[in-house]
This record gives sequence, structure tokens and C-alpha cells, in this order.
Amino acid sequence: MTSSSADHRPKPEAIPYQGKPLPNVPQDLVVPNIVNLDFDERLWVPQGPDVWFRPILFNVTQGYFVNLIRVRRSGILSRHRHCGPVHATVLRGKWHYLEHDWWATEGSHAFEPPGDIHTLEVPDGVEEMITLFHVTGAYIYVDPMGVPLGVEDVFSKLASAKAHYEKVGLGANFVDKFIR
Repeated sequence: MTSSSADHRPKPEAIPYQGKPLPNVPQDLVVPNIVNLDFDERLWVPQGPDVWFRPILFNVTQGYFVNLIRVRRSGILSRHRHCGPVHATVLRGKWHYLEHDWWATEGSHAFEPPGDIHTLEVPDGVEEMITLFHVTGAYIYVDPMGVPLGVEDVFSKLASAKAHYEKVGLGANFVDKFIR
């Protein structure tokens, strides 16, 4: 079998896009090693007693955020209503909602529909729970009867992260890499 120079040309599907970039398209975002979970502790933003979040993406134009939540205590974390869909993938530990009979265990994925109201509990015996949450819209924190007590959304999470990163010496603009 003979080979010619034509045999060494890249296949058409292996040629990168050669045209002009489309206008107003933000840059891709790649955050390496998020499942390693051994981050610089300064990256974990305090959210409450023994509760932290680690930002992955703040999408301020579409109103959603992606973050890791780390909990190092058992008990009730929050009662809240979702304004948009939520996806959760458990990386470590387990948790559940008092209102449902299912458990989110290590390696599982949960979909939470808009309008769902539930009370998140980390059970006794779980030393650490870490879950990747993709939250669209806001959480509305509510009392047992559904009366609103507070709101958390991409903008409040972003403000918390900026303040924390400034306080720990990374600078408020450290969070800019997660904004799209």
C-alpha cells in the first residue's frame, strides 16, 4: 500500500472553526478539579454555622448559579421554595428533605422542580456532606407555613463570595472568573 500526502490531511470534522467569533458570546469557563474536593480553604465561602459554598459559576444574565455546598454538621440546613429548577449531584455524604421519602446519597442526582418547598436535613452520623447544586432562579427561605423569611439568588451569592474573597486576601475581583 502506498501513501500520498493527501492521506495525511485532517478529516473535515477535525478542523477547528475558522470564521469570526459570534458577537457577545462570553468566554468558556473551565474550573479544574472540582471533584477532588481538596481546595484551598479560602475558596469555601461561609454561608452559616458549619456550612460553606464554593462557587463554580455565577450566570448573572440568565439568573442561575452552580456551586458546591459543604456541610459539617447534622440537622436542618434550611426550609426553602424554589423559583426555578434545581439539579443536585451528591459528591460526599447524604441528605434528604423532610417532605419527601427519597434520600440523596453519594453518587446520586436529584432534580427539584420549580415551586417545590422542602426542608433539607443532614442526618446524624454524616461528618461531611458535599453536593454540587445548579440553581436556577432564587431560593425563598420560608417558615413552616410558607411565609417568606429571606431570599438567596445569584446576586446575593455573588456578593457573599466577593466579600469573603476580599476578607481572605484573594481580592474581591477573584470572583470575576466565575461570572458569565
